[in-house]
Amino acid sequence: MEIVMDFIKQDTFLLVWLIITVLLLLGFIIMISKLYSLNKKYRTFIEKLGNGKNIEEDLETYMYRVEKVEKQNAEITNYIKTLDEDLTKCIQKVGIVRYNAFKDTGSDLSFTLALLDEHNDGVVLNGIYSREMSNIYAKPIKNGKSTYTMSEEETQAVQKAINSENNIRIDK
Repeated sequence: MEIVMDFIKQDTFLLVWLIITVLLLLGFIIMISKLYSLNKKYRTFIEKLGNGKNIEEDLETYMYRVEKVEKQNAEITNYIKTLDEDLTKCIQKVGIVRYNAFKDTGSDLSFTLALLDEHNDGVVLNGIYSREMSNIYAKPIKNGKSTYTMSEEETQAVQKAINSENNIRIDK
């Protein structure tokens, strides 16, 4: 204990104490300047955010908008899925074959038209033209085949539709 008391009475102690005090004072001044700078940045941020409005209210409004957009996105996604499912049932493949049904008629005025969806389901229409009359016959198609007997032209039209890759093909 006497050693400590002797050290405190010396000028070296006062010098060390003075240096520590000056360093602490400098640290305090630096901290105050940084606090002032941070406070200035905070006020600038608040002014840009909404002229001093309540940040909590602004964040709640923003979160409400985000939730609303997320809900709309979910609805749009569900709608698109429904459209994709419905699209598989639409006519996507078309095949047509023109031919001459009778030798006494000129040109290829008769035709066979196959209209199929993604699963090769649909209908084949056969339009037969003659000088006296014109008839159209329809046959259902399931998986690229019909329960009714198909002519060579009808079979060709169905095969063209199946192989069409969403393009219309017209051949003579």
